Amino acid sequence: MSHLERRCENCIVRQLNSLKALKKEELKRISDSKISKIIKKGESIFREGEKLNGVFCIQNGVSKLSKMSDNGKDQIVKIVAKGEILGQRSVISDQSTNLSAVALNDMTVCFIPKIELSKSLDENTQFTQAILKQMAQDLKVADDVIVSMAQKSVRQRIAEALMYLRDNFGVDEEGYISMTLSREDIANVVGTAKEACIRTLSSFKKDQLISATGKRIKIENEKALYNLIEGL
Repeated sequence: MSHLERRCENCIVRQLNSLKALKKEELKRISDSKISKIIKKGESIFREGEKLNGVFCIQNGVSKLSKMSDNGKDQIVKIVAKGEILGQRSVISDQSTNLSAVALNDMTVCFIPKIELSKSLDENTQFTQAILKQMAQDLKVADDVIVSMAQKSVRQRIAEALMYLRDNFGVDEEGYISMTLSREDIANVVGTAKEACIRTLSSFKKDQLISATGKRIKIENEKALYNLIEGL
């Protein structure tokens, strides 16, 4: 990555998030203060209950956002990738994080100090509106997850998770979903036990809805999965 690419004002990734609403001088100021970090697979970006002094902008890689339930189970709330900003709610509300962020593969993130964001929030109404819109979208996603957990079966939720991964992360040259998750992670995404997830995927494979090699999954019958999700 060249010095030019590392500058916020020249970064393509910012076009994917609320930073695109910042003015050139604001981007220069933030670029001078940010810190680029390499996060290895399995390492945490931040933990639930942590007080953040800034936000993290994902340059490359994928992370899972999760919350620990009362019974000690890790519930994955969202899978986030390039362009996402992590920690906005915590920093703006000045509260501890209510989620943990852990790298699912090697990542490059930029840490932007809270003080620099606060200046722009105070002075740039377009940036404030962009942040609020993103937080509203995050709330909508959370609402959808709650409804899905309450109204859909495990089979439907797993089918939905597979389609989400395919649609958001694409497939490799062999047609397998590019984002590979462990069976436990898939179970944590849909809110079920690992054993139930394994049984469901096995039934999908038997019914020729998917094929699988290790952790890699390929969707073989998209229409049937959509029908299952819709309860048809």
